[in-house]
Amino acid sequence: MSTDEPARLPKPPAAEEPAPPKAAEPSGVDLARVALRAAKEQARARGDAAQQKKQARRGGLRSGARADGRDPMALGAAINRLLTERGWETPAAVGGVMGRWPQIVGENLAKHCVPERYDEDERVLVVQCDSTAWATQLRHLTPTLVARLNEDLGHGTVRMIKVLNPGGPPRRYGPLRAPGSTGPGDTYG
Repeated sequence: MSTDEPARLPKPPAAEEPAPPKAAEPSGVDLARVALRAAKEQARARGDAAQQKKQARRGGLRSGARADGRDPMALGAAINRLLTERGWETPAAVGGVMGRWPQIVGENLAKHCVPERYDEDERVLVVQCDSTAWATQLRHLTPTLVARLNEDLGHGTVRMIKVLNPGGPPRRYGPLRAPGSTGPGDTYG
């Protein structure tokens, strides 16, 4: 080698480009994890399908996050819905009036006159009194009571109040009775 020549250094070996990473072959543990994940997903899918079949047999799927007609409702709302669907608003309202009879007619009159029934077709409230005097009193108050009831129940719900005669003692048949007689009773009307 001559001294004039620059010293040559040996060329470094060519930088080898890194080879693309080989897909690592899954080992036994990795294969087990993959198989377990797949089995869980399949089991979940089978369970969801079975749950939907079960719910369909029971009467439909359950509601989700949003309200719909299958959600539970309060008892009062359910009763109001039933009354509306069946058309029982008027009979239910009249039944409420029969329960509040003492507040509507007054305590004194309520002790002697009791509402018996309501005829929805004819819109007649039938009231039973325990004596002719109270029946007469109720007959005089009928226009006022009809107006008060219609104000409470709605116009035209009660057209008339029919006052029944007081019930007499039970008929007793004995040796002193004439055949066909009605026996003693109250002197109603």
